Amino acid sequence: MPANKNAVTRYFILDKLLANRYHHYSTEDLLRLVNEELVEMGQEPVSRRTIELDLHYLEWESPFMAEIDHYQIDDISQRTQKTIKKSCHRYADPSFSIFQQKLKDDEKHLLGEAFTLIGQFDGLPNLEGLESLRKSLNVKTDRQIISFTKNPLENSNMLGELFTRIAQRQVVELHYHRFDTPDEDRKTVVHPYLLKEYNRRWYLIGAADNDGKILSFALDRIDKVVPLPAKEYIPYDGDLNERFEDIIGVSLYDDRPLQTILFWVSDYSKEYVATKPLHDSQRHYKGEKEKELRQQYPMLEGGYFFSIECIENYELIRELSSFGKDLLVLSPTDIQQKVRDRVAAQFQAYQAL
Repeated sequence: MPANKNAVTRYFILDKLLANRYHHYSTEDLLRLVNEELVEMGQEPVSRRTIELDLHYLEWESPFMAEIDHYQIDDISQRTQKTIKKSCHRYADPSFSIFQQKLKDDEKHLLGEAFTLIGQFDGLPNLEGLESLRKSLNVKTDRQIISFTKNPLENSNMLGELFTRIAQRQVVELHYHRFDTPDEDRKTVVHPYLLKEYNRRWYLIGAADNDGKILSFALDRIDKVVPLPAKEYIPYDGDLNERFEDIIGVSLYDDRPLQTILFWVSDYSKEYVATKPLHDSQRHYKGEKEKELRQQYPMLEGGYFFSIECIENYELIRELSSFGKDLLVLSPTDIQQKVRDRVAAQFQAYQAL
């Protein structure tokens, strides 16, 4: 095969794709994905003929003698919407790689620590192949050093299932229900991006297939996950975690403004709030600003003044209300009123007992 300055790079990308058991890749798919990575690395894209020659080289001419399965699946034509036969390629052995290396002792130790850490998450120990991978790498797990609070799920396999689909960039069809209509089966096609824990509950964050809107689904309301390997996965453009920097919890609203929320915390709870901030943006007012606030609110004795910058959502109001009389929202008035209404409704409910 003629020398090519990016041949090794192509082999590395193809090696990863051919070992993937969560997607069906045709020659056109391989061409598109290889070129996407080449362009990201600042290299020139290649032709379909180059990919065909690369596959032939890996299978028949290289020292690796890779055993590649060439098979067909039923697929839906995007142009005619009719079922067609799609020719695909993958390694016969998913554990095969042309870039296999032996682990060093310190790398095995680090992997052992990682396996111990991962094993604490409900669902992930059931991830298919995790234990066999540990054994095949001859990695031993040591005593537990870091412990997390576990978030139990009725279906403990759900976390591992979704973890796998996200890692493999696979589109899924979610079957789920709402708490108020538990017997109604709802379904939607989602491009899954992130598993996020909040308040001892796990959520899946992903984009709706029909309009790209970012959605969140509580895992305890997901009944079934159906992988769609023939459907093209659209990754999130940017850092999804940045969307959560301006909120508490997981409820996202693109049409709501960022607000500076000023609040006072009593002596009873001030150190708790100071050492466990309600939000990463939390600011404790001292010095001249504190004097100014004490003059403005002379009825508030002791305590600390804080502010956070957040977009309003359900979780924000619930968090601000959870301290009762020990946390008072001073501004803005719309947030203050919503906390008032929530506390008043709670008081009325107690009065009715």
